[in-house]
This record gives sequence, structure tokens and C-alpha cells, in this order.
Amino acid sequence: MSHLPLDYETLRIIWWLLLGVLLIGFAIADGYDLGVGALLPFAAKTDEERRILLNLIGPTWEGNQVWLVLGGGAIFAAWPALYAASFSGFYLAMIAILLALILRPVGFKFRGKVKDPRWRSTWDWALFIGGFVPALIFGVAVGNVLLGVPFGLDGTMRAHYDGNFFGLLRPFALVAGLTSLSMLVMHGAVVIAMRCSGPVAERATRFGRMAAAATVALFALAGLWVAFGMDGYVVTSIQEAAGPSNPLAKTVVTQAGAWLNNYHAYPWMIIAPVLGFVGSLVALAGLGSRRFKIALAGSSLAIFGIISTAGLSLFPFLLPSSIDPAVSLTVWDASSSHLTLFIMLLATVVFLPIVLAYTAWVYHVMRGPVNAASIGRNPNAY
Repeated sequence: MSHLPLDYETLRIIWWLLLGVLLIGFAIADGYDLGVGALLPFAAKTDEERRILLNLIGPTWEGNQVWLVLGGGAIFAAWPALYAASFSGFYLAMIAILLALILRPVGFKFRGKVKDPRWRSTWDWALFIGGFVPALIFGVAVGNVLLGVPFGLDGTMRAHYDGNFFGLLRPFALVAGLTSLSMLVMHGAVVIAMRCSGPVAERATRFGRMAAAATVALFALAGLWVAFGMDGYVVTSIQEAAGPSNPLAKTVVTQAGAWLNNYHAYPWMIIAPVLGFVGSLVALAGLGSRRFKIALAGSSLAIFGIISTAGLSLFPFLLPSSIDPAVSLTVWDASSSHLTLFIMLLATVVFLPIVLAYTAWVYHVMRGPVNAASIGRNPNAY
């Protein structure tokens, strides 16, 4: 397919970047929904206060979740080997995430059907699970990718997974999960503080500051662990960046501190972890000074920096194998064909701006404070 205007190597890099954009977009857009859900029983104490939080995220959570669907679709179409290996390896974890996410629409619809406090409290905790569990498990999954996943490929490149769900709960993976959870709770708390008022906003501000401080500490701990406490992966054979997708045609070794190699080779990459720390500290300071728009910029910047740090540290790996490093999946050997990537890129160029424009319009329409008075004026309020 040499007649295509973009070469295979460039398309692979573009789709690696686009996958990162989709994951970061999901974490920023739907991440605050997850954070608000995780804070629901704690930031809001009365039924009215909890209704305020439900109406804060209710109009937009479905649209925000499109980013997750787009990310899953991109993995399926652009990186089929990654999709096959990761979704089989993380099958029970993915089921747990999906079941938790299913609780959100059910909770929104059924919570207000009965005025019994016990009924509403039950659905409040269900909505808490719908925010807490995905925020934690997504981070646990990233932690396991950095550690290496126990999967292999046979001669026909069929993936087999040799681990189990509880094997995913390794100490570093749990630290990564807690980093993800604190990061999204910080983000959700900032949105609550910015758009709500009264006791709800005060509690959210307090929890947000705690979450921001925890994000800084946990991100630092994870970074030290990666640098000094775990082996990374290194491709030791020559990989053709524009060669055919064949994960069986390379050699890989594990080395202590190898996940830092990219930062030695390309010092500019240090910008990513710096943004993770700076963004969290800006969110912390913004919450403390009640400058909530600055805090929102900080929490968004922190999400961008933390997720980018994971991606840049792994590059060119997409999914390392802990039991057979040679079959680890990389950007250069796990993609779809040259033509497939190009056609997908054309579709993305057309539809992604539409998604972005629609999202911006929805947030413009739904802007403004959410409080008891605004709920009272809305006949469709939860």
C-alpha cells in the first residue's frame, strides 16, 4: 500500500497518539462523573444534596461515556492483537467495570421512583460503586501493564492468559489503582466545588484537597517504584517500524529501570510527569483559594500528565508479557494493516471534530450552577 499518502510507520504513531487522546478524553470527561459518584455518599448528606450531585452529572454522563466506547473501538480496530490479549486477560476485571457502570443508568432511573429513604440510600451506594470501582480498576489495569501481563501467543498468534483476577491485585497495581482513584476524585470534587454551593461545595473542597495531596504522594510513590523497584522491558532485536504485524518476530528482555529509558533518550518527555505533579498542586492550591476554574485546569492537566507518563514510559510497548517477553505487543507489531489504519484515520478526521463540537455545545448549554433552586425549576430533574 505504498501509494497511500501516509506511510505505515506514521500511521502507527498517529493511532498510538489517538488512543492516548481517547483515553485522556475519557478520563477528563467521564472521569469527573466517576469522581462525583465516588464522593456521593460523603460530599452530600441529605436527599436534597444528593439530588444536586445527581443533577450535576445526570445530563452529560452518557455523552461523556462515548469516549470509553471510542477508546474500546479504537483498540478493536487499530490494535486487534492488543484487544484480543487484554480483553481475555482482564476479562473478569472488565466485567466488574461494566457491571459497575451499568449501575449508573439504573441508579439514575430508579432512585427517584420511591420516596423511601432506605430505597434511595441503596441506590446512592449503587451509584457510589458505579464511580469507585471503575476509577480503581482502570488504574489497576495500567499498573499490571507496567508490571507485565501473564499472556502468551501460540504459533497461530492466538492469545492465552495464564493468570486470574486476584493475580491482578499486586501491590504496585494497587498503588496505580489508588492513584487513578484519587486523581478522579480530585477532578470530581473540583467540578462539584465549582458548580455547586453551600455545604456540598464545602465538603467537596475538603475532599478534593485531600485527593489532590494523595494524588501527588501516590504518583511519586509509583514513579519511585517504577524507577527502582521493578523491571521494565526492552526490545533487543531490530523491529521494522513499517514492517508486517508479527509479535513473534522479535526478542525482548527485562531490565531493572528500563521504563525510564525513553526519558534518557528523549529528555523532553519529562514534561509528562512534571505536568502530573504541577496539575495536582495547582488543583490543590485552586481549591484552597476558591479559584475553582484554575483548580479545574489543574486537575485536567494532572490527568493529562499522569496518563501521558504511563504511555511514554511504555513506548513502544502496548502490552508486555511477563511469562514470555518475546511475544509482548508493541506499536510496530500489533496494529491492523496499513490500509485499515488509513481508512480509520479518514473516518476519525470527519467524526472526531463532530464529537468535540457536540460535546462543547452540550457543556455550554448545561453550564451554570446546580442547586436546590435550579432543580426545583427543572421538571425533568432526578
